[in-house]
Amino acid sequence: MSSQTAMIMMGLAEFLLLAVIGFIFWKKALHRRFPAMGSYLALRLISTPILAVLLLGKTGHLVTARTFEIDCGLGYLFTFWGDYLARAVLLYFICMEVFRSALSAMPGLQKLGSVIFRWAVVVSVLVTISSVSFSHRGILVFQDVALSLMRSVSVLELCLLAFLCLSMNALHLSVRDMAFGIALGFGIMTSNDFVTASLINKSSSSLTTPLEFVYESVILLALGTWVAYCALPEPRRKPLVMPVNSTIYRWNEIASALGHPVTQVAVQQPASSFFLTDVENVVDRVLSRNLKRRESES
Repeated sequence: MSSQTAMIMMGLAEFLLLAVIGFIFWKKALHRRFPAMGSYLALRLISTPILAVLLLGKTGHLVTARTFEIDCGLGYLFTFWGDYLARAVLLYFICMEVFRSALSAMPGLQKLGSVIFRWAVVVSVLVTISSVSFSHRGILVFQDVALSLMRSVSVLELCLLAFLCLSMNALHLSVRDMAFGIALGFGIMTSNDFVTASLINKSSSSLTTPLEFVYESVILLALGTWVAYCALPEPRRKPLVMPVNSTIYRWNEIASALGHPVTQVAVQQPASSFFLTDVENVVDRVLSRNLKRRESES
């Protein structure tokens, strides 16, 4: 089997795994719980065959006409980078969904974390726009924007996965929870992208083809992880029970109180004439004592 045929088979396996994930995802109504993830799978299922057809037309496997190859090449370029940019935007919303699902038992921390998460997204977008190299001119500049945006969201994905791994015991989050499975799959893909990008920049061109096989194999591993999480029964979330003096419970109560108006307490001021009243009482007692003494002497 040639290397080109092997890559075609791996690409077909990737599409089949995406189809299986999408089928189970919609059958179990997980798209209602994770709508952004459902949109991501739908985007991948639609764009993958379109990109495959355009790539075959670009390389001359469909029609040998030069004009057709040029048109397919332009179509492939814009479709690929448009799909890449749309996936980067969807990944931000997927991270938000995973974060909210993981902290569903802590409404206070969930609300506060969502606000912080939105500000992190705004900062990431601003950093993305300001750090774009603009190596391309004209309409092709969206390639640089898509790459920078995907780099930012990839870092956000790894931070989210690290947060879930560190706080699983405190949140009583199961390893088999779907939210953790989604974060784990994207974490594998993100690590694969970073490692592959660093190796391509530092290696010779002869290692490019084997590296593509490794890259595609890791992608299949991540998709297989999602298939397992979608197919296996998810354990039901148990009520989170913790002592009142628990640190995370106090954090949740503090986070719940943030943003609410402070209760106005009316404090009654003491009467300003209390001193005169006491003086009058003392004078009355002295006068009554003097009167009793005079009566006794008389």
